[in-house]
Amino acid sequence: MEHKRPAKYHTRQGQSILDYMQSMSDSHVTINQVTRYFDGLNETIGQTTIYRHLEKLTADGKIRKYTLPNGKGACYQYISSDQCREHLHLKCEICGTLIHAEGDLLSEIDQQLLTNHDFQINMLKTVFYGTCKKCLSGV
Repeated sequence: MEHKRPAKYHTRQGQSILDYMQSMSDSHVTINQVTRYFDGLNETIGQTTIYRHLEKLTADGKIRKYTLPNGKGACYQYISSDQCREHLHLKCEICGTLIHAEGDLLSEIDQQLLTNHDFQINMLKTVFYGTCKKCLSGV
């Protein structure tokens, strides 16, 4: 007997959350920001529902989840077909800012690791943690 996977269900709320994440693809948003957005539209979607859909979208590879410093939750970003695959991310441990890092040096690091260690970096999952310029200057 052949085992079939259960059909994935699509709900209006799930689609609304996906649409919102796509519209915010250049930003990183928290569950609280998503909740406030829908509250502003008078389309109340509970935080539990938002969390469940964001986790499903993360598991499906449609969004990326970043854990915030000091256990302050997480933020999420929609991943378009070409976005976030060619650069690394820099995460400030003080303010939580996430910076897209591009440049030849990062490509060289990736190539060196592949050449010298037979290891390729997964750009979708690689984050360097440190302190951003704003926090370093105390502004």
